[in-house]
Amino acid sequence: MSDTALQIAELRAALAAQTASAEAAQARAQAAEAELARARALASCTEAMIQELKLEIAKLRRDKYGISSERRARLIDQLELQLEELEAAATEDALAAEQAEAQDKTSTVRAFTRRKPVRKPFPDHLPRERVVVEAPTSCTCCGSDRIVKMGEDVTETLEVIPRQWKVIQTVREKFTCRACEKISQPPVPFHAIPRGWAGPQLIAMIAFDKYGQHQPLNRQSERIAREGIDLSLSTLADLIGHACVALAPIHALIESHVLDGSRLHGDDTTVPLWARGGTKTARLWTYVRDDRPWHGGAPPAAFFKFSPDRQMIHPNKHLAGWHGVLQSDVYGGYNDLYLADRSPGPVRAALCWSHARRKFFELADIKATARKGKKVAEEISPIALDAVMRIDAIFAVEREITGLSAAERHEVRQHRVAPLVDDLRDWMQAERARMSKHNPVAKAINYMLNGTGRWDAFTAFLDDGRLCMTNNAAERALRGIALGRKSWLFAGSERGGDRAAFMYTLIVTAKMNDIDPQAWLADVLARLPDMPVSRVHELLPWHWKAATELKRIAA
Repeated sequence: MSDTALQIAELRAALAAQTASAEAAQARAQAAEAELARARALASCTEAMIQELKLEIAKLRRDKYGISSERRARLIDQLELQLEELEAAATEDALAAEQAEAQDKTSTVRAFTRRKPVRKPFPDHLPRERVVVEAPTSCTCCGSDRIVKMGEDVTETLEVIPRQWKVIQTVREKFTCRACEKISQPPVPFHAIPRGWAGPQLIAMIAFDKYGQHQPLNRQSERIAREGIDLSLSTLADLIGHACVALAPIHALIESHVLDGSRLHGDDTTVPLWARGGTKTARLWTYVRDDRPWHGGAPPAAFFKFSPDRQMIHPNKHLAGWHGVLQSDVYGGYNDLYLADRSPGPVRAALCWSHARRKFFELADIKATARKGKKVAEEISPIALDAVMRIDAIFAVEREITGLSAAERHEVRQHRVAPLVDDLRDWMQAERARMSKHNPVAKAINYMLNGTGRWDAFTAFLDDGRLCMTNNAAERALRGIALGRKSWLFAGSERGGDRAAFMYTLIVTAKMNDIDPQAWLADVLARLPDMPVSRVHELLPWHWKAATELKRIAA
């Protein structure tokens, strides 16, 4: 062999060795990447699992120790947000680990299997569409065509069909008489709105999306335009105006039903109102009738009112002609209702223990002070913490008697709750006597004890089994408004605020009766124009729900 051939052979051998070394290094790198991806996926899934278990523990503790714990409520909200992000990250990392393992053919890295979230079965009422994969015509092993079906495996995939638009043509045929030449034609059917260009389902969807899902009309118009339908902002606003006029009889019946109650929950929340050069703070008020805690039998309902400010005149107008027990916070705007010479009679005050407890809780919230960067040892008040624990003991008994009759609730309160309340009052008076009047805890105590009739209003629930210890029913009714403020930003005018209060009355009442507000509104808009006045009450949410369930059972 010549020197040249020998050199070529050596170079080839060196190249082969170098290639093998590079391939080995690449294999090691792929194995390392696969191991890293698996470790990252394992860490993500472990973190998600820990967060899920924390959330489950928090929910169980809240169920056991009480839904009124604000700290636990905030903790659950925070854990749910964190779990959402961790689950998404865990899915991404698990998929990355699978791809890395698929690319690495030589690695001995263990396969990673993620513990996936538990999914509930799809509801039975959903329609099923069978897509049958084409079956083989011969045996894949021997090629014989003597094959018979022995079963099947079904994989269910949840899918959604984008909402479909259609135009309904209502045809009225004309007929002429050959004897007298008179033309006959069926009368024009009733429509949800004049001229009937928009169907009840469309009107209900627009109204519910605006007030129930907090989607302003300009965003709805943009989305509808992307679906190929040109409905301007002014056109949609016109539909809202028509809906308010059409639904006025139902709104009036709900308001009348609420004011027929002898016990109401009252509260208000801020609403930005557009004004010259910016916004000003307006108010949405709610009055809730809810007798479910003591099985009173009356259907729950709420009605809302709008005002450009928070003056005392507004609750006086809202509740003119009504008297009974009003459960609320200590807002002074209700004071005229409690006057002895009020006509038709004074309203009796029943104050909310959740508001009172919250003032102590803010002084004993360890996590809140830690979030603000404060020194926990200096900020946490042991007296406030003791007050929270004493009030929690009263709440614990109250949770046990929820759903009992008024007489049973009254008996338990007299024997078990009244002693705890008396001990709390004596303890607060003794602690306040040792404090400066500027002490924040003293101010929290004065919230309950100071003021004419204040303590009597806080303890009114002890003598009446119908009363609740808190005003949470009204706060729940206002919760959607608090969420919606971030979407619709402000009310464009006072008339706009009145329309919002009108629609919130309908939507919140429907939700309180466990029915779909949009489906109910659509059916009411379809039936109301052709319904006699004497039967309009049949469309109220609680009557509508009962009739719908009877139809479903009959079907």
